[in-house]
Amino acid sequence: MASDAQLTTRAVLMPKDRRAARRAESARPAWMEKPSRLSRAGKAVVITLICIVTIYPFLTVLSTSLSDSTDIANANGLVLIPLHPTFAAYETIFAGGVVTAALVRSILITVIGTLCSLAATVGMAYGLSRRDLAFGRFILLTALFTMLFSPGIIPSFLMVKQLGLLGSYAALVLPTLISAFNLVVVRSFFMGLPQELFEAARIDGAGDFRILVRIVLPLSKGVLAVVGLFYAVAYWNAFFNAMLYLRSDQWPLSMILRQYVLLGSPLDTASVGEISAPSQAIQMAVVVISLVPILLVYPFLQKYFTKGVLTGAVKG
Repeated sequence: MASDAQLTTRAVLMPKDRRAARRAESARPAWMEKPSRLSRAGKAVVITLICIVTIYPFLTVLSTSLSDSTDIANANGLVLIPLHPTFAAYETIFAGGVVTAALVRSILITVIGTLCSLAATVGMAYGLSRRDLAFGRFILLTALFTMLFSPGIIPSFLMVKQLGLLGSYAALVLPTLISAFNLVVVRSFFMGLPQELFEAARIDGAGDFRILVRIVLPLSKGVLAVVGLFYAVAYWNAFFNAMLYLRSDQWPLSMILRQYVLLGSPLDTASVGEISAPSQAIQMAVVVISLVPILLVYPFLQKYFTKGVLTGAVKG
């Protein structure tokens, strides 16, 4: 074995860059260290448990909707694996036309409402992102004020009634046209764009509308996709405004789902079709129908979530 003197001599003769590298390695923070096998195994277990907790309710709802009365009775109401799968619940739901009509209404409300909200949010966010806008700070503070204080049910109902929107689908869109949170996110993203692009466009004679359409929107696909999904989910799941402002024959799918889950059937049971499936299977089938459209959209917009939200929230 080498003596202490030899080790000291080697340390002195060691190049300075190698000694600096070793000192840097010894001084690295804990989060930069390579995780151990135990740490990786723990992460795998936690992720697996989270996946199970997340997937189990969806699987139970889907399996129950495909089960017959025997399977549901044997499983005490919630079936994990249907032994006798059947589509009787879905055939019963679509036979009467109530769910089909409500599904069409929900799709139209979601699509039109999302487009209107995106257009209003983008226009207002672009205007507030311009530093030379008159009273821009006052308008922004007014929008932020709505995040702290929201109107009550009675003032909102009276306002919709005075505007003549009762019994109209516009009552589901106009009162919630712009979300203050989404407005702040989009405005922050617009303010983070290079100002040289706007200056060059103005030198070429482009106006604000042309700058917005030709420059800003193509660079904002990520944040617009995320904000658009936020609006779409809100319109798709909204049922309280529909309950306040619409008649029963105008209800979207969310209200029909509420009737099924709470009462076991929609308001007009005669128009559901002949009941040939267990009531619990019918309830779960309506839940599945209400979940599928939104679940189909998520995979296409997943890649934009982190980029869009974080960029819009940090920049500016």
